[in-house]
Amino acid sequence: MSNAFKIPVYELKIGMYVSSLDRPWIETPFLLQGFTVETEQDIDALCKLCEYVYIDVKPRRQSAASFKPVKSTPRKSTKDIFFGKKLNIYTDQSDWRSEYPQAQEALNGLSQCVEDIVYSTDNTITLDMIKVKQAAEPMIDSITRNPDACIWLAKMKAEDNYTFHHSLSCSIWAVALGRQLGLPKADLRSLAVGGLLFDVGKLQIDKTLLNSSRRLSTAEFEQIKQHVGLGVDALRDSGIINKDILDMVAYHHERHNGKGYPHGLAGNDIPVFARIAAIVDCYDAITSHRHYAKALPPSLAIKKLYEWKDIDFQAELVEEFIQAVGIYPAGTLVELSSGEVAIVVAEYRSRRLRPQVLVMLDQNKKPLPDAVFIDLLTETHTADGRPLEIVGSLEPDAYGIDMTAIQL
Repeated sequence: MSNAFKIPVYELKIGMYVSSLDRPWIETPFLLQGFTVETEQDIDALCKLCEYVYIDVKPRRQSAASFKPVKSTPRKSTKDIFFGKKLNIYTDQSDWRSEYPQAQEALNGLSQCVEDIVYSTDNTITLDMIKVKQAAEPMIDSITRNPDACIWLAKMKAEDNYTFHHSLSCSIWAVALGRQLGLPKADLRSLAVGGLLFDVGKLQIDKTLLNSSRRLSTAEFEQIKQHVGLGVDALRDSGIINKDILDMVAYHHERHNGKGYPHGLAGNDIPVFARIAAIVDCYDAITSHRHYAKALPPSLAIKKLYEWKDIDFQAELVEEFIQAVGIYPAGTLVELSSGEVAIVVAEYRSRRLRPQVLVMLDQNKKPLPDAVFIDLLTETHTADGRPLEIVGSLEPDAYGIDMTAIQL
């Protein structure tokens, strides 16, 4: 955003091009990412949603000197956030190769469970909570041993149904964050189930609205917001009394600065499991292809989350999430300094920038006859002595690579 400048919303004028908000686009009726302000109604809508926005202008027309630095605030520790809980320190109990078949079996069972919910034959939401919890258990165990295999498999799944894929992935991200935080097994179970179900109310929302690629009207956006209450009702009707799970469903759209919905809660008034749900919901949404937006590379998504900390999301939890998934999580398409294109298979917790990768394209971006496995931790130079490292992540479908067709 070299030509983008941050201004308070009350300084917006008709004709300005808004390129970015102080919150994720997915939380607004402005589904298309970037638009020209055409009416006073556009400005009024932004004033209700944001404190500031970024506009694209010519550099000579506005100086960056007008920017005010954001004041830093003291950070809480994980122990402060989860006061009274006995936290664990998880270490990898298996490598990704040995964990892969167990993760595959775990996600197959969980996928079937999600499929039974998403593709229900009638217009009601039927939740067999015993079945849901049983299906989540093997995934929790796998992530506890080593998160990479489950994260890889989540990224490899076809995205022909966003609701299906989103539910599965959010459950995985939530457990991965819970593991990073050191939460006990019972809490990981709540995160798994809550992540799986916090958008379940959307199954009762008009699919044409959910799949719309245009700006929604105020009434339409209000209709989509109703999925929160519908989801809570569905869980209660299914006999769920677990407060943490209910909190994830009821408050995953609340925001740290109080500009979320449905209650406008802020800061510590938002239950902590709902704060976790908000982060994983947003991260998975912006790294997935949707009807109105292409997926962001994970490294850019992480950058966005970092920009939104202490605005939409609690800073300490954002930082823990970044630690949990890394800049290049398993399943990320990356370009190497050699010019080759590879997919990240597994990370080292202490050396996040030098993961294990599967090289798919040569330096001329031509497919290799057979994918080549490289451990960047030990293989630090090319055959001719040049440094070998990741230079950046790519969009998930770059160079026509079909991620879902890759088999380890």
